[in-house]
Amino acid sequence: MIDANYWPMLGTVMLIAVGMAISPGQDFALVSRNAMVYSRRAGVWASFGIATAVWLHVAYCITGVALLVASFPRLYVVIRWTGAAYLVYLGIQSLFRSTAHPEETPAHQSDITDRSAFGAGFLCNALNPKTTLFFLSIFTQLIKPATPISIQLLCGLIISLAHLAWFGSVAFWLSTPRLQAAIWRFKPWIERAVGTVLICLAAHLVY
Repeated sequence: MIDANYWPMLGTVMLIAVGMAISPGQDFALVSRNAMVYSRRAGVWASFGIATAVWLHVAYCITGVALLVASFPRLYVVIRWTGAAYLVYLGIQSLFRSTAHPEETPAHQSDITDRSAFGAGFLCNALNPKTTLFFLSIFTQLIKPATPISIQLLCGLIISLAHLAWFGSVAFWLSTPRLQAAIWRFKPWIERAVGTVLICLAAHLVY
């Protein structure tokens, strides 16, 4: 049984987690790209990668690394620049793909493996400074050192499931057959747009 004293905190974490998940950002751009350009499966695997990366943030918060990051701003700067570099890498990938002239139909598009889609989602979230700040605020403001580990893990589960539910839904909706047929005609432009957005997000992180 969960102590009733923790219900208000869990409710707050749930509301913040949903808001965090649905706010536009690099995770949304990545899942959208995978679902629209590749397949529903690629979008869902990226969603699983994002939801799994949430546990990385939970782990360093529980072990006290979050306080270390908060105490040493330069460490956060390293995280921010690393995340920006990865976004630039993804953006350049999209821009290069936009110059290709695929002759396949959407149903036969398969240039990304499940492992690659999962890995891209994982790294995109793990290196997302916005997510790092989110967990720093949650685990330093709402969750106290005296909070039981079981409650902290439950908070992590809530946040992870919120991300999986939202991005899984995004991947499902953006990969519906009718929408895919329309999207396929504009695939190069979508790749260019997503690549540009990712690079702009990277610039926003470091300036």
